Amino acid sequence: MKTVKYLRDFGWEPVVFTAKDAAYPVIDESLAKDIPEGVQVLKGDIWEPYELYKRFTNRDKKERVYSGFMTGTEKPSFTQKASVWLRGNFFIPDARAFWRRPSVRMLTDWLANNEVDAIISSGPPHTTHLIAKALKRKTGIPWLADFRDPWTNIDFYDQLMLTSWADRKHRNLEQSVIKEADKMITVSWSWADDFRRLGRKDIEVVTNGFDEADFQQHPVSPDPKFTICHIGSLNQDRNSKPLWEVLAGLTTENPAFREALRLRFIGKTDEITFSQLEELGLSQNVERVEYIPHNEITGALARARVLLLLTNDTPNVMGVVPGKLFEYLAAKRPILAIGTTKGDAARILKETSAGTMCGFEDKQAMKACLLDLFNNFEQGEAPQAGDPEAIRNFSRKGATATIARYLNEIAIKK
Repeated sequence: MKTVKYLRDFGWEPVVFTAKDAAYPVIDESLAKDIPEGVQVLKGDIWEPYELYKRFTNRDKKERVYSGFMTGTEKPSFTQKASVWLRGNFFIPDARAFWRRPSVRMLTDWLANNEVDAIISSGPPHTTHLIAKALKRKTGIPWLADFRDPWTNIDFYDQLMLTSWADRKHRNLEQSVIKEADKMITVSWSWADDFRRLGRKDIEVVTNGFDEADFQQHPVSPDPKFTICHIGSLNQDRNSKPLWEVLAGLTTENPAFREALRLRFIGKTDEITFSQLEELGLSQNVERVEYIPHNEITGALARARVLLLLTNDTPNVMGVVPGKLFEYLAAKRPILAIGTTKGDAARILKETSAGTMCGFEDKQAMKACLLDLFNNFEQGEAPQAGDPEAIRNFSRKGATATIARYLNEIAIKK
């Protein structure tokens, strides 16, 4: 959406193809303000298995299905395991797999009467790449494949319980996209290296970013409490028990820390997190906010004393750079991150001087960072964090300029 917002600034007129009445975990109407006036949006019918999934697992019909395997329990039920097996082995590459053929038919007809100079597919869902591949084969229109997440290197790939046949199918489809796209981009340097090992030598990196327009607001006073804020989904794989244990220890050692501490979770958070916090005696310090619209996020970020970034301890962790990191950067509040100190997220924090990355189990580093941040809080300090010039390198508009340059390289010459 942010790419579409700025493409016109660089000489490209976007036409958007998306699904009609698709299932999403969250729908944020406040984002509609970013859709440029007059942009043509095509919508195709889609069938998804989520209603079947909810019936099979005895979930409420009105419940929205979240990604990331957040079951709310430490041990998933048999029906949940069976659903994951079916998803991995019968819905290839993803739950939108049955959207491919009708979309290709619809867009082939549309393209017969409308001139297009290039196609961008952005995934996941990786079904979008298969739609674009089919259109390129039919029409010859050059194609840029944009991988916002890996495919077979995604952190939960090994949880899909794939048969050898399904694994080969996933990998063969991935290879077809890697080989046939005229240009490929991804969002982190380590993931680019992964794709190079899979055979795509000329892949480029265009990171996620923040929209400067979202942060043009009046200054917001920070919370009177020592508020550590996490925004966005927090699934079981990202939960950091070592951090909660460090916080519990500090509240025991220092009554002032206990009195001042507030842990604010905004967004869908796995119940395992709240269960562990309760066991450690921190439930009185917890504030839960299920959801706020995106246009209120900037204020929530600015009010926090510390912004918390948690990443998955998975094989592809080197390239994990959560999208929220960039809005954290724009908010200019100190960032406490838990992850690998050698990965791309740590690289960005170092380049921007915006925060500290602590190892997954490095309680000593976590404690030292928290004590330093709390000392600043007690002294009444709320300085802006980060190097403004370095942070500006991660703007959405700048990323769109790079994408437009790649489109210029591959576009049909007239």
